[in-house]
Amino acid sequence: MDIKEAIKGRISVRAFQDKPVAKEVIYDVLDTARWAPSGTNTQPWKVVVAQGKTKQTTSDALLNAAKNGVKANPDYQYYPKEWVEPFKGRRFQCGMDLYQALDIGREDKEKRTEAALANYRFFDAPVSIFFFIDKIMAQGSWFDMGMFVQSVMLALRGHGLGSCPQASTSDYPDLVRESLNVSDQYSFICSLSVGYPDNDKAVNQYRTQREDVDSFTTWAD
Repeated sequence: MDIKEAIKGRISVRAFQDKPVAKEVIYDVLDTARWAPSGTNTQPWKVVVAQGKTKQTTSDALLNAAKNGVKANPDYQYYPKEWVEPFKGRRFQCGMDLYQALDIGREDKEKRTEAALANYRFFDAPVSIFFFIDKIMAQGSWFDMGMFVQSVMLALRGHGLGSCPQASTSDYPDLVRESLNVSDQYSFICSLSVGYPDNDKAVNQYRTQREDVDSFTTWAD
């Protein structure tokens, strides 16, 4: 696959085929992504690949916490405490586009709640990959982690696989660490739902918009 197509054609897949993904394929993806850059070659990533019973146990724990109103306690703050433009507008539009694809009205709180809980079901993907980083590492290494996760997503496309990065699952890091037997030494960053996309589903057919290059670029000649 052409690298330009790999990047521009990547979407957050939220509906997957009922088709298993071979362990060898995931291994090959990670074997490719491990060449992502990192400051002084620290390679700060820790990865857990969950399938079958372990994935289901983790999903059940997350769903139980969310349904029972357990307060989120993420290891880091993902979003700003107060939204301002243009970010506020972009976030709103993204949500509206998703709900439209799911045919959910603005006042339909029940369906909105169910859509949110789908994150904790990993959108019924056959594989979920969890990303962790040692708590001793600083902000720069989190930047490295972003490049690593992006490398994983692009390598997946080379195998005809889709993915959805999910910061939502980081709301309950203690539950995830316990379910996956990961030491408290590590911060939980996000999960990645992985599988073969079901392209017939409307939720996989809409696209979020991107700003033009000139809107965010200054040329300093």
